[in-house]
Amino acid sequence: MEEECFDDLLNAAFLQRFPERVTVVQEGDSADFLHVLIDGTVELFATLDKRESTMTVLSPVSTFILAAVLKDALYLMSARTRTTSQILMIPAQNVRSVMAADAAFARSIVSELASCYRGVVRNQKNLKLRTGVERLASYLAHQHVRQGASGKVKLQIDKKTLGSMLGMTPENLSRAFSILRKKGIAVDGSEITIESADALVEIARFAPLIDNLSGRSSE
Repeated sequence: MEEECFDDLLNAAFLQRFPERVTVVQEGDSADFLHVLIDGTVELFATLDKRESTMTVLSPVSTFILAAVLKDALYLMSARTRTTSQILMIPAQNVRSVMAADAAFARSIVSELASCYRGVVRNQKNLKLRTGVERLASYLAHQHVRQGASGKVKLQIDKKTLGSMLGMTPENLSRAFSILRKKGIAVDGSEITIESADALVEIARFAPLIDNLSGRSSE
C-alpha cells in the first residue's frame, strides 16, 4: 500500500499488551477498532441468556472482527484473551477511510474477508457433517500439523473450551477421547501423543473441501 496511506491507517493506533482472561471486545458494542492479534491467543465467543459458546480460537497473526469494522456495525461476538496477548488496535474509521483511498489495501481487505468466509463455511461443514469423534480427530490432526507433526500435540485451550468450540458437551468430549485412545491416541492432561497421524486423518474422514492441513491459519 502507499506509504502515506499506511501512515494514515496507523494514525492513533496503538499496540497493547493484555493479561490472560481479559475481554477486549464485547458482543453488541460498536466496532471502534480493528484488532490485530500479534502475540498470544484470543477466544471469540457468543452468549444467549446464560448460555455461552466458543466460536473459534485465534493465533497470530489474525484480525478480529473485521466485518463489523467495515460495516460500522455492532460486534456479533465477544473476544477475550486466553493467554497474555499483544494486540494492535487500529481505529475503525482509519480502516474504512484508507480502504476507500488505497486500492492495494482494499484488495488485501477483500482477500482477508474471503479467507474468513471460507473458514466459516469449512467450520459449518465440519459441525454439520461429522460426528463428535470425527470433529475431535480433525481438530487434533490440524493441531498436529501446525505444531510440527512430531507425534505430539499440546492443547492450547482447556477441554471445556475445546468441547464448546467443537459443539460437544464435556461428557461427549470425554467419550470421544476414550474412543480415540483405542485408536492409538494417548492423553495425559493437555499432552496428546499420536501413534499414527495417518490413522487420525482416516478417523476424521479427511475431506479437502472441509479440511485445511496446510498449516496455514486460514485458506
